Amino acid sequence: MYKHIVVAVDLAHGEAGKALLDKAMALADAGGTIRLVHVLEDVPSYIAAELPRDLNDRRNAEAKVELKLLADAVPAESGLSFDTEIRNGAAAGQILQSAEDNGADLIMIASHRPGLSDYFIGSTAARVVRPAPCS
Repeated sequence: MYKHIVVAVDLAHGEAGKALLDKAMALADAGGTIRLVHVLEDVPSYIAAELPRDLNDRRNAEAKVELKLLADAVPAESGLSFDTEIRNGAAAGQILQSAEDNGADLIMIASHRPGLSDYFIGSTAARVVRPAPCS
């Protein structure tokens, strides 16, 4: 069905990422590629001044390890290739950019029950789905 799938993974919700990966594997064509993308949101400068200087490096390293563990849990006989990618910035924009950069024909992202703030500013999933260049 799909040759290049971008799976946006929020590592704070590990089970949702595993469920998304399982669905992506079911939807991927034989020989397809699944790219696991995690976005580290920028820390506001007024907060960053109080945090350790190497915090971003540690966050990147931890995210790489967690994404690799998620990808490595997939059986080798699946016939799919897996890539992982860590991006920094606003989640919705970075997910869309990853999809564009990698020629994705499907973006998968988990959603949640909307809270009050989602009604005012929208959820990340909504900000990805509306302008997405693919399914």
